[in-house]
Amino acid sequence: MPAPHCNGAGMSELSPRLARLKFRAWHRGTREADYMIGCFFDRFHAEWSDEDITLFETIIEEEDVDIMGWALGTMSVPEEYRGPMIERMMKLDYVEIPRD
Repeated sequence: MPAPHCNGAGMSELSPRLARLKFRAWHRGTREADYMIGCFFDRFHAEWSDEDITLFETIIEEEDVDIMGWALGTMSVPEEYRGPMIERMMKLDYVEIPRD
């Protein structure tokens, strides 16, 4: 089954770098992480600078449990990731869960 998408561009509309990031954001290992990280990418990647993209590439190398803990506020965010991107992720208003 293909990954759901939260109002994001299709893979063919993205640069190879962003297409790779989209794939990685939507293929995390758990459905919860897929929706949290995938929807975040879909909703905001078009606004990102090259620096933001590099930061997101680094963040998604971390364990899902850590990323989700930071976004949910149950774990302390490491100094190197503190800032607007994680603050935006913590709002969680970008996650769309299908109600089938």
